[in-house]
Amino acid sequence: MFVGALSLDLLLGDVHSLKEKRGVVRPIVAELRKRFEVSVAEAGHLNLHRRALVGVAVVAADRGHCVDVLEACERLVAARPEIELLSARQRFMSEQDE
Repeated sequence: MFVGALSLDLLLGDVHSLKEKRGVVRPIVAELRKRFEVSVAEAGHLNLHRRALVGVAVVAADRGHCVDVLEACERLVAARPEIELLSARQRFMSEQDE
């Protein structure tokens, strides 16, 4: 069993309040959750209205599947015109890591 985690640091475009930020981040989180069946949440920069840190997690039988899913998630977010993907970081854990 493998667990993959992806951290996406986002710069939001024309956003001037935390309410507007929610209107941009929520659809991204919902689309990732629905399309890829992953766990996803806004996990950082909560009080900054133009930044967001989105965390994505997936569990799979092999590392390759985790990599494929997380890379697809990253591509989907990077393709959105209203945001700029500042950085993406993947991490993996397995049962052998204990």
